[in-house]
Amino acid sequence: MSAASGSTRHPLVLAITGASGAPYAVRLLQQLVEHRVPTWLIVSSHGFRLLATESEINDMAALRAHVGAEGFDACVKVFDDNDRGASPASGSARSSGMVICPCSMGTVSAIAHGTSRSLVERAADVALKERRRLILVPRETPLSLIHLENLAQVTRAGAIVIPAAPGFYNRPAAISDLVDFMVVRILDHLDIEHTLGKRWSGESRN
Repeated sequence: MSAASGSTRHPLVLAITGASGAPYAVRLLQQLVEHRVPTWLIVSSHGFRLLATESEINDMAALRAHVGAEGFDACVKVFDDNDRGASPASGSARSSGMVICPCSMGTVSAIAHGTSRSLVERAADVALKERRRLILVPRETPLSLIHLENLAQVTRAGAIVIPAAPGFYNRPAAISDLVDFMVVRILDHLDIEHTLGKRWSGESRN
């Protein structure tokens, strides 16, 4: 899928959970809307608290306004995290994969052990069992052995783990540059063409 195509064949599931990193989620959603990627959006209760705390986005209406109402309405379908009978919970409902950004360690644990207590967790379970792309963006420090083992487990099951750990080789001048660094990595793994941020072109040898 690419910006040039205007849309994906099947929707992308985007989930926001309670790990720190709301600016990553908001910026990623803005990019998906800008590139007209059909998106199934799920925000957990802790995800909403995170959005309010870190980005002053207190509800879905505020998120819609922040992203841009016209684009949001054209591309985004919202699902309740408590509705385990919604489309993302079924393998027969086609999707192009799923991103959980940010992804709490509790969510990682549930995915690693297949407990599926919520729509977010069930949708991730579906992505794995249907062999669809699943990208997790965890944010925690330091990592306990339990965290590391759970991350290894989801990786063995087929997930792609992209830790929220921005690089500094592009010499970021603002927090937004650090946010964009991570969003670029996610977009790259979704095969979405973009012009966000600079790419590493090698060290100069003057």
